[in-house]
Amino acid sequence: MKRKIVLTFGCLSGLVSAGLMFATVPFIDAIGFDKGTIVGYTAMVLSFLLVFFGVRRYRDSLGGAPLTFANALGVGLMITVISCVFYIVAWEIVYYNFMPDFIEKYSAHVLEGMRASGASAAAMEAKTREFVEFKDLYDNPFVMGAFSFIEPFPVGLAVSLISAFALRTRSKALADARAHSG
Repeated sequence: MKRKIVLTFGCLSGLVSAGLMFATVPFIDAIGFDKGTIVGYTAMVLSFLLVFFGVRRYRDSLGGAPLTFANALGVGLMITVISCVFYIVAWEIVYYNFMPDFIEKYSAHVLEGMRASGASAAAMEAKTREFVEFKDLYDNPFVMGAFSFIEPFPVGLAVSLISAFALRTRSKALADARAHSG
């Protein structure tokens, strides 16, 4: 039962994440990089809400047996990892097919911000070199996948921790003992 719940909610979360990414790509130039970050992390939070519902479904499937924090966290993290895989695949599809100039546009945005804030020519040149090196790394799909994983995973980890804390249960005997002792 646990495997089915993890796969179901992991895939649902991943589909929401990928779907929201594909839905925003046509508007990326209008959204801009600053607002795009807000939109992107909002989409991640929305997709990771399914972690909570997956952990709750798992708890409910236990038939009254206790769900420890560690077990709830484990279920949440498994759902998160599956969702992150969907995110990585979606981003690689978007990047290679629709936004192959993403790094160039993003670096231009960062450099313009540096220029507007009065950064030195040396600092801007160093940042330009950094982006060239990053682009070389990012063009490797496996390296890009690793970078892409670390974008949504912390959000999923936070939601998993919150879900595990909120949905953990104690055995009925322990709960009764605590109720009678106080």
